Amino acid sequence: MLTTTLSFANLHQHGELFANMLRARRELFIVHNKWKLPEALGMEYDQYDTPASRWVVVHDEDGKVMAGNRLTPTTAQCGIYSYMIRDAQRGLLDTIPDTLLYDEAPVAEHIWESSRLFVAHDVPAVIRRRVHAQLISQLGDTVRGLGATHCLTLLSATWPRWADRVGVKMKAMGPVLEIDGIDNQVVMMDFSSTLH
Repeated sequence: MLTTTLSFANLHQHGELFANMLRARRELFIVHNKWKLPEALGMEYDQYDTPASRWVVVHDEDGKVMAGNRLTPTTAQCGIYSYMIRDAQRGLLDTIPDTLLYDEAPVAEHIWESSRLFVAHDVPAVIRRRVHAQLISQLGDTVRGLGATHCLTLLSATWPRWADRVGVKMKAMGPVLEIDGIDNQVVMMDFSSTLH
């Protein structure tokens, strides 16, 4: 099992990995979960897949994607958009309620947004926990490498069950909200003291 952090600066060094990650996102979010999201050429994408973002991908030697995640700085700005959670709070996204945070969405160099976090639905149960832990571990390494310490993310409200297993302190930043039939919650992940 390999883990790679992709950026627009290094995509050319990793062959089809970026496209495979977008294909895996489409398979899970559009085909399996039946979410109505943009897609083209068999890939899922949105307005936050920009050169400002990074993507953490867990994959095998052949480039088969098992898990992934997108990181976007909370300081990002592209036209009217910034980052997903903030834009939802500002009423720019009709698929996520604007009441998802207790306070105003942060804009700070030390906080990045983690979005589109997934483990592919066909990852065998026997290794799912390991794949998820590998993804979170690399996420922390990447965040710290970018000079940040925290990630704001919208997760399934089941996060308290697995937060301790992956060794990351997490704190609820908003209420539990039902989105597409699933209870979700915005959480702050603290990577400041998580060293691997």
